[in-house]
Amino acid sequence: MANPMVRLQEEGVSPWLDNLRRDMFASGLLDRMIREDGIRGQTSNPTIFQKAISQGSLYDEQILDLARSGKEAEEIVWELMIQDVRSACDVFLPLHQVAEGRDGFVSLELNPTMAHDSAGSLAQAAQLVPRVDRPNLMLKVPATPEGLPVVTELLSRGVHVNVTLLFSVQRYEQVLDAWMTGLEKRLEKGASVRGLHSVASFFVSRVDTEAEKRMDERVKANPALAAQCDALRGRIAVANARVAYELYQQKLNSPRWERLKAQGASAQRPLWASTSTKNPAYRDTIYVDDLIGPDCVNTMPDETIVAFRDHGTVCRTLTPENLAEAHKVLESFASLGFSLEDITNHTLVREGVEKFAVSYRDLVEAVRVQREKLLAQA
Repeated sequence: MANPMVRLQEEGVSPWLDNLRRDMFASGLLDRMIREDGIRGQTSNPTIFQKAISQGSLYDEQILDLARSGKEAEEIVWELMIQDVRSACDVFLPLHQVAEGRDGFVSLELNPTMAHDSAGSLAQAAQLVPRVDRPNLMLKVPATPEGLPVVTELLSRGVHVNVTLLFSVQRYEQVLDAWMTGLEKRLEKGASVRGLHSVASFFVSRVDTEAEKRMDERVKANPALAAQCDALRGRIAVANARVAYELYQQKLNSPRWERLKAQGASAQRPLWASTSTKNPAYRDTIYVDDLIGPDCVNTMPDETIVAFRDHGTVCRTLTPENLAEAHKVLESFASLGFSLEDITNHTLVREGVEKFAVSYRDLVEAVRVQREKLLAQA
């Protein structure tokens, strides 16, 4: 039987790789994953780079060269990330061309410490795009209130955008508006929107993690609620994502979108992110199996790809019946007094921004230490 990873495309899902390491290029690993696993794009974030650069000696030679040229740690960090993203873009370029620009993208995140700084983010984006200088670069912009105008402005400038750290359906509606406003602004300039692409990265597993935490606290205080909470465990994140997908479908049936589509615009596909299973009690492919439908992207870490390749189920699960069931699940959750909006639009966004900012600072510090060490040894 064909590789389930490859068969995902039959149901309209583009699998992307949620990892980036320099040794993927020289070893041919990334190229093999594209050919054998049907990988059609790649995402990175500060945590991924922090792990890649902090482990082993892959980056030592470049760190030393840059240090000798007088560059400080933070400058070196961006040189390293830009080189890796540029290399990945080159590997994906043939696919990007064959896919007529729909896939084959590599995402690079803006400085996460500026997640609440619109002007700073735009200034950095203006520098990064020409420095990477690849047609299949996507810039990742967080779905914070300050990030939304950045999304609009970058799209109006013709920059491909991956809107990240998205948890809330309510915020997703604002993201969809920011995306369409960006296309409209570009058209107002007399520029074309053909070939301009965007994805909205809707994080999944972290929603279940936070929901379980709150249910555990509630059951501890009131054991009588145990059965009702148990019936909802492992179902909140998928239900939340399915309701988001339903909103996506509704927006693509609107007159506003039809006007943009007539001008050659491409839809901003929902991208399922944070798809590794955090709770060992759940299926390790749950956040792939249960979110299969047309016009989606699913970005997976290595372990999820291995699991899905081995025993993933390729069957459309973003069906009208399952979307209707999702509403019932979320209604049951709310009936127990839980606020999904508080989880998704407040707690998880705040924690996500903080986590990436910490990873970024840790990365800069690790490079600073390595820079000093290598200079001392040279």
